[in-house]
Amino acid sequence: MARPTVPPILHALRLPLVLTRGGMLAERLLRCFWPLISLVLLVLALLMLGVQDHVPVEAVWATGVVAVVGAGAALIYAFRQFHWPARGEALARLDETLPGRPIQALLDEQAIGSNDAQSAALWRAHQARMAARAAAARAPAPDLKIARRDPFALRYVALLAFLVALLFGSVWRVGSVAEMTPGGTELASGPSWEGWVEPPRYTGKPTLYLKDMTNATLRVPEGSRITLRFYGEVGALNLTETVSGSKETEGSADDPVQDFTVVQDGTIEITGSGGQSWQVAVIDDTLPQITIAGVAEAEATGEMTLPFTASDDYGVVAGQAVITLDPGAVSRRHGLVAEPESRDAIVVPLPMPIAGDRRMFTETLIEDFSKHPWANLPVMIQLSAEDAAGHVTEIDPAPMVLPARRFFDPLAAAVIEQRRDLLWARDNAGRVSQILRAISHRPDGMFRSETAYLRLRVILRRLETYSDYGLKAEQREELAEALWGLAVLLEEGDLSDALERLRRAQERLSEAMKNGASDQEIADLMQELREATNDYMRQLSRQAQQEGQEGEQGQPSENAMQMTQDDLQRMMDRIQELMEQGRMAEAEQALQELQQMMENMRVTQGQGQGGQSEGQQAMEGLAETLREQQGLSDQAFRDLQEQFNPGAQAGESQGNQGRNGGQGQGQSHEGQGGEGDGEQSGQPGSEGALADRQQALRDELGRQQGNLPGAGTPEGDAAREALDRAGRAMDGAEQALRQDDYADAIDRQSEAMEALREGMRSLGEAMAQQQSQPGQGSQQGDMEAQNRDPLGRNSGSNGSLGTPDNLLQGEDVYRRARELLDEIRRRSGEGDRPEVERNYLQRLLERF
Repeated sequence: MARPTVPPILHALRLPLVLTRGGMLAERLLRCFWPLISLVLLVLALLMLGVQDHVPVEAVWATGVVAVVGAGAALIYAFRQFHWPARGEALARLDETLPGRPIQALLDEQAIGSNDAQSAALWRAHQARMAARAAAARAPAPDLKIARRDPFALRYVALLAFLVALLFGSVWRVGSVAEMTPGGTELASGPSWEGWVEPPRYTGKPTLYLKDMTNATLRVPEGSRITLRFYGEVGALNLTETVSGSKETEGSADDPVQDFTVVQDGTIEITGSGGQSWQVAVIDDTLPQITIAGVAEAEATGEMTLPFTASDDYGVVAGQAVITLDPGAVSRRHGLVAEPESRDAIVVPLPMPIAGDRRMFTETLIEDFSKHPWANLPVMIQLSAEDAAGHVTEIDPAPMVLPARRFFDPLAAAVIEQRRDLLWARDNAGRVSQILRAISHRPDGMFRSETAYLRLRVILRRLETYSDYGLKAEQREELAEALWGLAVLLEEGDLSDALERLRRAQERLSEAMKNGASDQEIADLMQELREATNDYMRQLSRQAQQEGQEGEQGQPSENAMQMTQDDLQRMMDRIQELMEQGRMAEAEQALQELQQMMENMRVTQGQGQGGQSEGQQAMEGLAETLREQQGLSDQAFRDLQEQFNPGAQAGESQGNQGRNGGQGQGQSHEGQGGEGDGEQSGQPGSEGALADRQQALRDELGRQQGNLPGAGTPEGDAAREALDRAGRAMDGAEQALRQDDYADAIDRQSEAMEALREGMRSLGEAMAQQQSQPGQGSQQGDMEAQNRDPLGRNSGSNGSLGTPDNLLQGEDVYRRARELLDEIRRRSGEGDRPEVERNYLQRLLERF
């Protein structure tokens, strides 16, 4: 039978046919060989990751046998399932992708009617149409999905392990498995070894590879771990070491992995072919050190502050303070005559730096022991420090009086003393109840508050009731807490009453000076007196407005005294200055004079110094502070420029307190004083001088905050909040200047100036609100309207250009602001104007 002729069109389908057969081959290879491929990838991943180096040799051999058996089974399964794709199968696969099976039609022959011309012509037309369809054949994509054959996706597990090994492993580790088989390559090359010295992690030192250490002497930190691996014939290599502290031992390849910890000086020697020896010197881990860096003090609130310094060669990780009672130093009298009940020592952890180097640091322990029974009694404190190696150092106990809150009110101090006696021993319950009953026998003139007296009687009744049935520890703690609350009430009084608070603040400060309180405690009490005085002044001011004391005939009586808040602030500044100088007697006398003045004082309203109201004085003071802050910022900016350009010369600025400010207040680069009062402001030019001036400006702002009017109004509160932000920003600028960080200081100074402007705007709104209230005459407003600058501001005094009062008042402020900005631009572009003025206008444009 003659072989059928191949249609010419099939010759054009060679490439699609080859690609189709290739795809079919890939499908069958993957379906048959995926178990073998997955097994090979998994074994390679384990070898590349070096798993064989961390398991016994027997486990490696057993795994190898299982892998070989599995590979053989997978290979048999693959050959039984695999068969090569035939040409006819490829043609059928390609023909399935075409409509009408054109390839099969081209391979067919006419069965009947071949002798009929019309039938033959029809057949040829059919063949031509099928050939056109076959010419568009494209190889189909192979179907490589084998999820039905691998429902657990084991192939992906093997692939993932292989990819991880490629990233974190090494191909060279695969060869190490051959050295573990008997008769392997190591027998031909001889025995070998490798080893590492791993210092403790806390030392931060790197791991050493012993084969690279050609020096015969090794210096390693104490506690280092040495690991050795031997490869080769059993007994070919031996180990001898004397650094682990145990009896001298020997090992061989029977145990291929040997490790030990270095605890002392000694030697390490590997004998055999390629062996080596080292003399090991141990770097001792020194003990941590800790010392008390200052005197323990108590804040006015009762918190104890104790500075300490700790150090270690690798860093301190923890520390603690143990406080115990010092019975020998306790004055055993009154309630302390009885034997004290045993109490556990006070153990508090020491604060550690959150970040930074812990090899040497200074921190402060801050704790409040005011409620503890040992408060203000002699104690012994012992500090200890611990390093990462577990070494602990304890210093000798140091004697001190446990700092705690002090009560200056005599009645409050007596209550606290009875509370201490009750906590000292429950046997003192009878004595405490007798003293409390004696205190409350005649309350007239002793208790300022009926509430305090009633609370004392309730505590006394409960104490006597509990004592009749035997005072328990829980009941004693309950009574101690009640006594503490009573003492605080007696000490602080009713803070809602400004006058009472002022009297209490004066009495506490007087008692503190008499009893020799610490400087910090006196400073806190002085600040409390300032705040109480400001509250009392505001209360008097509101009362005067309500009672109409500012009428036309509002003249003080003969016995009344007229004082402004500036006068009071100067008196308190004088008192604080005397206390800082140690002249306590004079300070106490000045405090008594202040008390007498406060008793007979009448606050002057409306017109203050120079015919100005309190609000105008405050506004002018803030404006001056803003100018001072602007000058400091300019000088800090020039100093920052000089760091990068030492020859830079500063420009000129209105209100400038920098250097070379032609119209400013400061000194020149050459040391000549500029115009203004810069000569009286100290010698600028260093970050220390700038920081001192910034601190002085911050203190002045704090003083001005105490004189700020408008308390209780939304605008006044907004002004106070803005000035608080300005104060915090000034504090940050001062710290930055002391650290020579001019860039950060300029940022903080900008924040301070912005907050000052906001505070001045809020204060102006508060003053405008007061002026708009009924009862205010219009004559003053008419006079002020005639004396305003183009910005709508009231003209200032003492030569100042104006104040920000009413700066943002009115409905057309945005149009006015645009007109002013256009005018500034126009004037800055006029070349015939003085350079000083054009520089000033340019700075205004840059700022606004």
